[in-house]
Amino acid sequence: MTESHEEPGVTVVIPCRDEAGALPGVLSAVPSGYRVIVVDNGSTDATAAVARSAGATVVVEPTPGYGSAVRAGIDAARTEVVAVLDGDGSMDPAELPRLVAELGPTVDMVVGRRRPAARGAWPWHARLGNVLVAHRLRRRYGLPVHDVAAVRVTRRARLRALGPLHPRSGYPLELLVRAALAGWRIVERDISYRPRSHGVSKVSGSVRGTVRAVRDFWSVR
Repeated sequence: MTESHEEPGVTVVIPCRDEAGALPGVLSAVPSGYRVIVVDNGSTDATAAVARSAGATVVVEPTPGYGSAVRAGIDAARTEVVAVLDGDGSMDPAELPRLVAELGPTVDMVVGRRRPAARGAWPWHARLGNVLVAHRLRRRYGLPVHDVAAVRVTRRARLRALGPLHPRSGYPLELLVRAALAGWRIVERDISYRPRSHGVSKVSGSVRGTVRAVRDFWSVR
């Protein structure tokens, strides 16, 4: 059942830290009619100002961590459907309507499976970590996924009903685990994955960042 304060439509939640360079391209590609919430998670650049100038709602989340930022954006959203993707330019918001269209009475969440669109889009160490975690999800939880839900589209009320999730990089994995335990039907669809347009990834940009993320993944039970 839709919460009484929810409205029809889709809100795109974009958790960000220091993405002022990439945000203009990302926000300009968001489909017409979709609302946008940019969650500023401790940026030291002009991320918030750039987002506001493009018409996005800005939510400031001082607690560091990807999961904390996503949670703040979901809490601030007011539409029935929410989508989450990164603000680094590696994913194309124009692909969201295709994923949103798959939500229905028998589909609870649609997730994106990254398909590299150019050489160097997905470093080997990040891809290896993803393969290992996705294999665990298929074997242990029976989820038909090959990626760790880099893009997610679902209903806000159901997502919030899962309760608090991992506050850092383990968020996407714990979301999938909790959703599986709750009996959700999850559908995975291909999305294009490009080299980030500006800066260096906090996760895949270094072996250390990837190891830290994988450690967060494996802390999820």
